[in-house]
Amino acid sequence: MRTTANGAGGAGPAPQTETVQTETAPTPAGDARITWHRAPDARAVLALGHGAGGGIEARDLAALAATLPPRGVSVALVEQPWRVAGKKVAPAPKTLDVGWRAVWPALTGPGLPVVAGGRSAGARVACRTGRELGARAVLALSFPLHPPGKPASSRAAELLDAGLPTLVVQGGRDPFGRPEEFPEGTEIVEVPEADHGFAVPKKAARTQEETLTLLTDAVAKWLDRIAH
Repeated sequence: MRTTANGAGGAGPAPQTETVQTETAPTPAGDARITWHRAPDARAVLALGHGAGGGIEARDLAALAATLPPRGVSVALVEQPWRVAGKKVAPAPKTLDVGWRAVWPALTGPGLPVVAGGRSAGARVACRTGRELGARAVLALSFPLHPPGKPASSRAAELLDAGLPTLVVQGGRDPFGRPEEFPEGTEIVEVPEADHGFAVPKKAARTQEETLTLLTDAVAKWLDRIAH
């Protein structure tokens, strides 16, 4: 199912109260770090991993961490050990999965349903491990369906094999996979004119801020449906 984010609706205003805490989580690959943006009356946790080319400062992760706690969802931004150690290149997917699995007990600590998610490489990790870890669902931001210019090298199997309710949020001009390239039946929200990092051109119909609002509203509506 493919939809286009249009900015309609979304939860009404809520008190902008949250608690931000950081904790270290040991893993076999080194220490990971979790930055918690806790909702005052949380009903679920959204755990988000970063991509292979950046960290938790990515605009989509930061926007979700800022907007979801007032809507009752705590956001846990997970930094893989390679980022914590200051390395520039991400390790192999198996190593990323090892780090994510080791962090999971800390994510389930609050005793709430946990939605596994991430952007790009982090989305792949969530898809590969979500079911075995007992995640409620998977949020895949900018899922890298294939390397740019190589549609034949598809990673669709990772997405299709997730085995959980999965929402893909994809930029309309993402070179790693445009929304229309995804397998039939994928629940996907298209963010018009956005690239892999959800950046939009200056000439776009919506500003960067409006684009991020479309993204966060779409995710919030989906979480209202599946995380209760």
